Amino acid sequence: MAARHFFEHGYAATAIEQIAADAGVSKVTIYNQFGDKRALFAAAVACECEKLRGHFSLDAMPQGTIRERLTVIGEAIAAFLSRPEMIQFDRRIAAETETEPAIGEVFLDAGPRRMKHGFAAYLRYCAETGDLVLDDPELAAEQFVSMCKGMDDLERRFGAAVTPENFERRIAGAVDVFLAAYGAACHR
Repeated sequence: MAARHFFEHGYAATAIEQIAADAGVSKVTIYNQFGDKRALFAAAVACECEKLRGHFSLDAMPQGTIRERLTVIGEAIAAFLSRPEMIQFDRRIAAETETEPAIGEVFLDAGPRRMKHGFAAYLRYCAETGDLVLDDPELAAEQFVSMCKGMDDLERRFGAAVTPENFERRIAGAVDVFLAAYGAACHR
């Protein structure tokens, strides 16, 4: 519920009173649970990002080749970031960070950085099982996500539509480049 408010209205325009009313609790209850608005924001972002982080848990990973698994992850990343509410939230939080930089840090720590660490842990596991050869899983995670987002991420932010063909081509290309750099078969 709090996430919906933050995503729809941004941080500054979201009122704790409204979140409390919608949740059927008192404002005091929210403050007792989270401490302040910034902590509630961090929890809301973390909760939303858990929807994507679940793709990185070993239990949730699809079976198949490393190529197939990376394709599923790439598609999940791109689909998650392409949701209209994520695009809208991205625009709002970027604007609000201009006047309150700490909000940007809270967002990055609660969302993107946590997701990167989760994906890096999965890549580390893939290296341990012999599917990948990499020294820096954090860097590899960042590179893969950046390739999956591509220019479409920037274009979406400014209102351009993304076609399914471009989406599929970009993910396939990201997987190809990633495996050329880190695939165990390329290092034998």
